[in-house]
Amino acid sequence: MSRKLEQDLKDQLAGYLERVQAPIELVASLDDSPAARELDALLDEIAALSPKITRVAGDDARTPSFLIRRAGSDVQVGFAAIPLGHEFTSLVLALLQVGGHPVKIDEALAAQVRALDGDYRFETYMSLHCQSCPDTIQALNAMSVLNPRIRHVAIDGALFRDEVEARQILSVPTVYLNGALFDTGRMGIEQILARLDTGAAARAAEALKDRAPYDMLIVGGGPAGAAAAIYAARKGIRTGLVAERFGGQVLDTLAIENLPSVEYTEGPKLAAALEAHVRQYGVDLVTAQVARSLHPAGNGGLVGIELESGATLRARSVVLAPGARWRQTGVPGEAEYRTRGVTYCPHCDGPLFKGKPVAVIGGGNSGVEAAIDLAGVASEVTLLEYEGKLRADEVLQRKLHSLPNVRVLVNAQTTEMLGNGQRLTGLRWLERGTALRHELAVDGVFVQIGLLPNTEWLKGAVKLSPRGEIVIDDRGQTSLPGVFAAGDATTEPYKQIVVAMGAGSTAALSAFDHLIRTPTGAARAA
Repeated sequence: MSRKLEQDLKDQLAGYLERVQAPIELVASLDDSPAARELDALLDEIAALSPKITRVAGDDARTPSFLIRRAGSDVQVGFAAIPLGHEFTSLVLALLQVGGHPVKIDEALAAQVRALDGDYRFETYMSLHCQSCPDTIQALNAMSVLNPRIRHVAIDGALFRDEVEARQILSVPTVYLNGALFDTGRMGIEQILARLDTGAAARAAEALKDRAPYDMLIVGGGPAGAAAAIYAARKGIRTGLVAERFGGQVLDTLAIENLPSVEYTEGPKLAAALEAHVRQYGVDLVTAQVARSLHPAGNGGLVGIELESGATLRARSVVLAPGARWRQTGVPGEAEYRTRGVTYCPHCDGPLFKGKPVAVIGGGNSGVEAAIDLAGVASEVTLLEYEGKLRADEVLQRKLHSLPNVRVLVNAQTTEMLGNGQRLTGLRWLERGTALRHELAVDGVFVQIGLLPNTEWLKGAVKLSPRGEIVIDDRGQTSLPGVFAAGDATTEPYKQIVVAMGAGSTAALSAFDHLIRTPTGAARAA
C-alpha cells in the first residue's frame, strides 16, 4: 500500500468519518526525517476529510508520532508509526472510537475495563507486515478509550530500531506495561484483562456456573467450529461455542487464495467475517476460555466440558474443533529463545531481521514460502530440511532456487538452538548419513514443520491416533456417543480451511441427527 492514501481509501475513510460524533485532534510530534514528512502528509489528508478533525502540534520525545485525542478530554490513543498496511483498520477504529463512536464489545467486558483501578502505560512494538498485531493494538486502543487512566502507543519497530535493539525485541507484537515487559503475541481484551484483573477468572467461572445446558456445544472458534455453530443454530436448537479466541489458526494466516469464490482474503478478515456470521444466528459465544477436560454423558444424557477457569458447560451433543498450533522442534534452546530469535511467523517477525542472517527449519510448502519471503528482508536465508529432498510444490522450489541469497541444506537434522542467554546466536545441525556436526551462526530461526493438534486435554476421553489426532469416521463421529469432531485436530488428512468448514458442517449435521434420534435426558445418550 502506498504511504499516501489512494482515492478509494480516501472515499472509504471519509464515509467512516461521518460517524465521528465529538471533535478530535491529531497531535503530531515531528522531526525533519522522511518518515515524519510522510506522516505529516498523511495526517493532512485525514484532517481534510472531516470538519471535526483538526491538527495540533505536539512535543512528544518519540518522533515521528501522533496522538488521536478527543478535544477537551483525556481520551486519546497514540501511534509512533505511519499506520497503513495491516494497521490501517487500527487507525480507522481509533479515529472513530476517540471520536465518540461506541466501542463494540460486550457491556460486561466494557464495565470491567472502566472499573480498572490504577494507571497503565502500554507500549506495543509491531510491524506493518504483522497480521497478528492489529488485534492487540485495537484491544489496547479500545481499553484506553473506555478508561482514560489507560494509555497506549503503537510503535512501528522499523521506524524505531534503536528501541527495538535496546529492548532486544525479536517478535511482534511485544507489549510493555509501565516500562516492563508485559507479554508477547496476539491478545484480546479478555486476555489483557485476565492479567490486569486477578479476580477476573473467578468471576468468569461464577458467571458460567449457571448456564443452562446446550443442545449442541462447539469447542473451538476456527473455520470448523464456526461452520458447525452456523449449521447447528440454523436448526433452531440452543447452540453454544467456547474458545480461547475466535478464528483459531486462521488468525495467523496471511494470504488466502484457495477459498472457492473468494479470490483473495487474509486470515484476520476471514475470522472476523466468520464471527459476524456466527453472531448473526444468536450463538452463545464463550471466549477467553480454555477447555481442560471432557466428561462423558451420565444418566442425565449431558456431556460436560470442564474449563480451566473451573466452570463446566454441559450439552446434549458436542462438536470438538480445537484446531492445531505450530509444531515445535523440541531441541534444546528452542523454548529458552522463543520470541528472542526463535519464531514461528515469518510474516510477523521477518521485518525485525532486516539485513541479518536467518534460518528456516522445514522443507514443505510453509517452510519454502517462508524462505522466499525472508529472502527479500534478510541478508542470507538457510533452509534446513530433515529429509533428503524438499517436499514443497515444484513451483515454489523453482522460485526458491532462483534466489541468490538462499542456501538449501537437505538431510539436515537440527539438534540445538544456541544463544548468549539474552538472544539466539545460531543453531547446531547434524548431517544425516555422514553424522558430521555443524554450527550455523544466525540471528533468527523460523520453525515451519507443520501443526500439532490441540488435543492433550482429550486423552482418555476419546480415541486419539498415534499423532494425537481425534479419530473420526466419515460422519465426524468420535469414539464417544454424542461427541463429534472436525478440523485440523482430527484424522482428516487435508488440513485446509475449506475442508475444515465442510467437516464442521458435517459434524454439526451428524450431531443434530444424533439429537433427533435420542430422547431428551435419556440415559442411552451416554
